[in-house]
Amino acid sequence: MTALDTPGTLTALAGLRPLLAEIGDAKRVRVAGTPGSLAEQAFVRAWARLVSGEDVETVAFSETAAAVARARLAGIDAHVLAAAGLDDDEARTVLRRGFDEVSAPLDSVLRERLRAALGPLGSPGPPPPLAGALNAQPRAGATAPGRPRIVVEPPESHGDHCLTVAVYGTLVAPVVGADPVTPFLLGLAHHLHNVVLPDAGFAGEVLLGDALERVVATLEQRELAALPPALAGRVREVLALRAGADVPEARAFHAADVLDRVLQVHHHARAAAFTAAQALDDLELVHAGPVQAYHLDVLAAAGL
Repeated sequence: MTALDTPGTLTALAGLRPLLAEIGDAKRVRVAGTPGSLAEQAFVRAWARLVSGEDVETVAFSETAAAVARARLAGIDAHVLAAAGLDDDEARTVLRRGFDEVSAPLDSVLRERLRAALGPLGSPGPPPPLAGALNAQPRAGATAPGRPRIVVEPPESHGDHCLTVAVYGTLVAPVVGADPVTPFLLGLAHHLHNVVLPDAGFAGEVLLGDALERVVATLEQRELAALPPALAGRVREVLALRAGADVPEARAFHAADVLDRVLQVHHHARAAAFTAAQALDDLELVHAGPVQAYHLDVLAAAGL
């Protein structure tokens, strides 16, 4: 028997999977005027909020809520809505509409807490350098000892991955009976060593051999030393949970980590197999509207 062999757990994870996949697509969505994917932008913002002294719980719930709403609203956030003339209440209504469209699979208590956290995310001070470095550091992708790596383009960044794992950890937490805040912070911080260490994947870790643990610890301590002391202490506490899956918070983190890694591979597999017919038929690329008939006539005449 494993930690997942409990009534409803397997069903809950299967039910969450489509939402998690949509949330993960924020790694691949960008907007004008701000560098990086939406996930990378959220990663930088979350770290900036933490180092400015915001409460970890507040950051965890508000950033996770924003990530759920992003699944359908993409880059339309409270800041954009305010620039377009909506007041806070009107913006919150739009965000909740997007949130409600996808949030049914969530634990009901968590769902209401996240829904209440939707709204403007504030203007934190500058992020720590680690955030920009991890956004610039590519992930290795699938590697195995003794085998050439499978190169996929474009690679996700460590910021993409860490933000996504943080959000997944919060959403999975009720499934395994965990506090949702701890896996969020652990997700944000679990690749601090990759600020300096380029990612060669599992194959590279095997080649580092006995030096791996020391390399990771040395580079982590370097980044922790640059954080405010109280935050550094909290991060050290959660990083200690990575070693196993014997407590609920560690199980939530490891579930989030493996789900993100495998959903990322599924994304690349789907992208490689994507066809024009899927866009035209399944997604109704030429959607209903006053000029749909004319559009279809144009495509027919062009042989498309």
